[in-house]
Amino acid sequence: MRITRRLEFDAGHRIPDHASQCRHLHGHRYVLEVTLSGEIIKADGQAVNGMVMDFADVKRIAKEKVVDPWDHAFLVYRGDTAIVNFLATLPGHKTVVIDVVPTAENLAEAAFRILDAAYQDIYHNQLRLERVRLYETPNCWADAERPTA
Repeated sequence: MRITRRLEFDAGHRIPDHASQCRHLHGHRYVLEVTLSGEIIKADGQAVNGMVMDFADVKRIAKEKVVDPWDHAFLVYRGDTAIVNFLATLPGHKTVVIDVVPTAENLAEAAFRILDAAYQDIYHNQLRLERVRLYETPNCWADAERPTA
């Protein structure tokens, strides 16, 4: 069985080598979808009976590990030194320096890596992170998926 939880956050970024508008500082209302698979829990009398995972727990973990750190932050590539240095001059600015250019594709992969371990063995029902979908705009998104065997 697969379940999906959707969360939203706001963040700024820039794509330094982009040939058009995205090379400028700008922001997005990102949407993060987390898809998990696992067995439906059969545990009479327990709060998670009939679920793969409680959606509240899916949300709590995704918020703690990805959404809260990235929300209202500027996601900047470590190699974009002019912007890294500029942001460092802003007292108290929420900046997240990452090792990849913050494209939707790279952010989806980063979120997948971060969340993959966080969802392991919750409820002992062989829970697996299957996909992280990151919408940069309502019409543009990237999927980071678990490779098929």
